Amino acid sequence: MTLNPLLSALLLGTTVLTAGAQSAQSASSAPSGTALPTAAPCPTGIPEGTRCLNGRDYLGAYYWIAVPKDWAPETGVLVVHAHGGPALGEPTLARSTADLQRWSVMLRAGHAWAGSSFRQGGVEVLAAAEDTERLRQLTLAAIGQPRRTVLHGQSWGAGVAARMAERYVTPDIDPRRTTPGPLPYDAVLLTSGVLAGGTRSYDVRIDLRVVYQALCNNHPKPEESAYPLGMGLPLESKLTRAELAERADACLGVQRKPAERSAAQQQRLNTLTRVVKLPENEILPHLNWATWHFQDISMRKLKGRNPFGNEGVQYSGSPDDAALNRDVQRLRADPAALAELGRDTDPTGRLLLPTLTLHGTDDMTAFVELESHFRDNVAEAGAADKLVQVYTADREHSYSSDAQYVSAVGALLDWVDKGSKPDAASLSQRCKALPAQWQPASGCRIRVDYQPASLDSRVPPRRRAEVATPGVKRP
Repeated sequence: MTLNPLLSALLLGTTVLTAGAQSAQSASSAPSGTALPTAAPCPTGIPEGTRCLNGRDYLGAYYWIAVPKDWAPETGVLVVHAHGGPALGEPTLARSTADLQRWSVMLRAGHAWAGSSFRQGGVEVLAAAEDTERLRQLTLAAIGQPRRTVLHGQSWGAGVAARMAERYVTPDIDPRRTTPGPLPYDAVLLTSGVLAGGTRSYDVRIDLRVVYQALCNNHPKPEESAYPLGMGLPLESKLTRAELAERADACLGVQRKPAERSAAQQQRLNTLTRVVKLPENEILPHLNWATWHFQDISMRKLKGRNPFGNEGVQYSGSPDDAALNRDVQRLRADPAALAELGRDTDPTGRLLLPTLTLHGTDDMTAFVELESHFRDNVAEAGAADKLVQVYTADREHSYSSDAQYVSAVGALLDWVDKGSKPDAASLSQRCKALPAQWQPASGCRIRVDYQPASLDSRVPPRRRAEVATPGVKRP
């Protein structure tokens, strides 16, 4: 029997050279047991002349690497991408393909790009960080050591990137890094970030679950077995997303035009949106996350333990707040489960690299107030000099504008190369000065004087067990 190259590499612990790999020119070698990527036709929408490579590493993560025409490692920049989500289920190449197409702006700006699907679905931040760092090493083995490497995290992936920047920078932070040479990363870009970690970022979703159930009583239905709503969904449940959408529509009319809703549906919908501070079109997406992502966290990751709680929350905005607070299910977070979730997902705030965050002020998927929590965490860790936060007049979570991303990467590179720390005003000026190809007139929406309110102003505070964050001293 003939073994394929990837399996041979895994079994023998050797690096397999494949077509399209430039190992002779590389300053680095692939992680032990992993075949180098192979040349592949670029997906649609990628700039002409781009060289594309892909593969699957020995732990099961798919990836794409793309190199612009005329890119050279001695002068070039590599953007290593950590994607949002997270997706549930098995990894697919299609996940990384979609990321490459969405972030083709980096290629059009002249930067090489690499992105991983991650080895598994679900909320596993440190595992995703390992997958992304392993891809960086693979990329260097294939295309050479770039002049600069920017780590980019989007949405949930911003949390992955924030945790990476704490772990893969210097030998004293990552004892495994003992070889001399350039730092793995030079700067960090965090866009639309879920930056309060799993212990705080998901509070709005547990509030949505309990308030929705108090109003609608159909998730679960009365004839179905009751369960703590922090569980998300029992493992044996066969409920589908389409069926949940039907339940939400029956109660709230959320998939109907306002004129098609009954008076009772509209009243319940109005109550829910006021209490949890989510617009109508965000109710169903967040309800999905509060179902299947909560199931992934509580039932798979934490083995049936609940990290979500609403003790002490006083809900307001309904016609009868006293009745609502009496009727909502009250949940107490398991302190050990909360701590375990925090160890994996919560950024410590201990920034070691120039870090720029970019966040839309009207983002209803990841509230902009998450940035205030991150800012306070960074300040508490004594790293405020490494952080610049910039806000844009955007509602879209998944993508803002080419011009704003190109400006952000350019500002980070100047910060690293020239010591020119940016601010919102200088980034706005840079954006507006871009060539016409980036459409700066429509793409530059930076709000120079904006600062977000506290996270507690958006999501009501609650009693919770203190989560010990490694590396951060609490008063």
